[in-house]
Amino acid sequence: MPLRMKGREVAQSVYQQLREQMRGLTFTPSLRVVRLGRDPASVSYTRLKDKRARELGLDSKVLELPAATSQQELLALITELNAAAEVDGILVQLPLPEHIDEGSVIEAISPEKDVDGFHPYNVGRLWAGKETLEPCTPAGILRILDHYQIDLAGMEAVIVGRSNIVGKPLAAMLLSRNATVTIAHSRTRELADVTRRAELLVAAVGRARFIKAEMVRQGAVLIDVGINRVDDKLVGDVDPAARELSRAYTPVPGGVGPMTVAMLLANTVKAALRRRR
Repeated sequence: MPLRMKGREVAQSVYQQLREQMRGLTFTPSLRVVRLGRDPASVSYTRLKDKRARELGLDSKVLELPAATSQQELLALITELNAAAEVDGILVQLPLPEHIDEGSVIEAISPEKDVDGFHPYNVGRLWAGKETLEPCTPAGILRILDHYQIDLAGMEAVIVGRSNIVGKPLAAMLLSRNATVTIAHSRTRELADVTRRAELLVAAVGRARFIKAEMVRQGAVLIDVGINRVDDKLVGDVDPAARELSRAYTPVPGGVGPMTVAMLLANTVKAALRRRR
């Protein structure tokens, strides 16, 4: 029977380590989450991040702005947060309204407070193999693999999805662990032939049950990043039948999702320690 790699359990181990790191600090690490509008998914995500941060003992605040907030007003707020000595981490909840240029907003955040790990400076350091604030979802994936003692050295890894949030940074992080990495995407020819080579297969396409059994190598490790709502249920990008061929897999929900939040808070504590010590 395949091993079910439980992200919720791994996240709890991360929180325990963070509590130990924070013990004896003379300051409280702080996080500011900026959200524009009342998109239900964004509201849910920001509330969860704020709740987990407060449970950990961080100084966390959600700054809610109207959806009609101008780009100039948003950038002015970010400038203010960059200058605030008491603020260690800044996160602007994505996606943003169409009239906001997402790239300009990401670049406006101070790299030392960029707890999402999306600023080009931090991305460059990641690809250069330098210590940095890493994107949360890829960092969470590696933490799961480490927890379950999956040795990545020499492993053939295929990532289906090339986003700046998951696919591209995860490729850099897997390369740093000496895996052989292929990024597949919507233009990849004979996709099933590519995915069947994978000893580690990461599905990050945002399409429910996209990875079918015939696309999976027997004994592969499956990482399911997708969160899709089907008939009022959350399902991943990996079809349940495909999981049965694996030696280990992450479930949806309860797999990668909890780790994304945990690594966001880990980045906040890391940013605070780097800034204030």
